[in-house]
Amino acid sequence: MKKVAIFDIDGTIFRSSLTIEVTNTLIAEDIFPASTRKSYQRAYENWLNRKDSYDKYIDAVVKAFDKHIKGVPRVDFLRIARQVVAYQQHRVYRFTRDMVRTLRKRGYFLIAISHSPTDVVGEFAKRWGFHRVYGLGFELDKHGKFTGRITFDKFLHDKAKILQHAVATEKLSLKGSIGVGDSEGDIPMLKLVDRPICFNPNSVLYRYAKRSKWEIVVERKDVIYKI
Repeated sequence: MKKVAIFDIDGTIFRSSLTIEVTNTLIAEDIFPASTRKSYQRAYENWLNRKDSYDKYIDAVVKAFDKHIKGVPRVDFLRIARQVVAYQQHRVYRFTRDMVRTLRKRGYFLIAISHSPTDVVGEFAKRWGFHRVYGLGFELDKHGKFTGRITFDKFLHDKAKILQHAVATEKLSLKGSIGVGDSEGDIPMLKLVDRPICFNPNSVLYRYAKRSKWEIVVERKDVIYKI
């Protein structure tokens, strides 16, 4: 049975959010209206100026994406997804990048998980050699256009259930398993693995990791800190 390693993608491997990058590109390519950016500009500036949280910024972008994806042909979205990944694929953290490469060589089964759209997450994960991808799915009409309705696995927002599902379906072993996350939503998943790693954690995950004596790693500029 293969050992398993599960990675959050946005902000953990990728140094941004795939949803943010694909939304900005959809606007630049005139697939989304230019006015879309206005709906999250203030949230972006508040986060940039450290007046509010990154979560509020990301939530504003997600709402804008969900609103404007309706009616977009999937073929156009796939083109944008490939364009974004081709341009952004190497904008990753060194710590997690090197870990993915090492674990792949050691024969680990690699799982990528993200709340970004599956089409763009799949493109990104394929470039880095992941074996299984879990992302957000969107319904298509009979013409191959997005309806705006979200279709995802009932346990997408529970990463522990995703890991358990993958272990059962792929016949994997949790012995020697590794999990990497950056927020409190990753805690249930990290509890299941033998080696939980909190990478650039937010304050809630940081405090939990300290109490649990989990590994905490921070990458800043060209320095990797182990706390």
